[in-house]
Amino acid sequence: MTVEVKICGLSTPETVAAAVAGGARSVGFVFYPGSPRSVTPEEAGRLSAAVPAGITRVGVVVDRDDAGLEEIVAGAGLDMLQLHGAETPERAAEIKRRFGLAVMKAVPIAGVEDVARAGAYEDVVDRLMFDAKPPKDVEALPGGNALSFDWELLGGHQWQKPWTLAGGLDAGNVAAAVRASGAPAVDVSSGVEERPGVKSVDKIDAFLAVARDL
Repeated sequence: MTVEVKICGLSTPETVAAAVAGGARSVGFVFYPGSPRSVTPEEAGRLSAAVPAGITRVGVVVDRDDAGLEEIVAGAGLDMLQLHGAETPERAAEIKRRFGLAVMKAVPIAGVEDVARAGAYEDVVDRLMFDAKPPKDVEALPGGNALSFDWELLGGHQWQKPWTLAGGLDAGNVAAAVRASGAPAVDVSSGVEERPGVKSVDKIDAFLAVARDL
């Protein structure tokens, strides 16, 4: 599998096992109370304990304070924190320094100006993620909204750090998304669900099967 895959928003042993067996390079656990995919640090810790070495265990957080991050880091058995809120480059650097974990910053994308804004994070994080910007006129989560953006906005752009494409991906469109964007890694959450928060082992298998041929 030349394109790395992160299966995000996992909450059951069965779906974690499917992600691992199918060749996912990362698994994600969401710590955002407003999300149907949210888990507690203790729940994530039990799930992450079954993840073999070499597969990155990522905790997705949204504008958490130090006390909240401390609880998550202490209990969840993570390798990386994914900052999916309005965290500034300064805050991202502080979190990386304070908690000693790798940090990925999600940057919401709607237009070319959003892509340019991502450059401010390159010196302070370990990885970038490009996700669809939530619409302003409806109630939406910071991520996991099954929305995509114009993947060609990323095509041909050279980044100093590894990066991941997210936003509305599923087994039917991931190949086109990778071709248009040049993404070396992809993230999927809602695209492998039966309904919000309920992952499908069959859809995880199908997504990873497509990715293995990319």
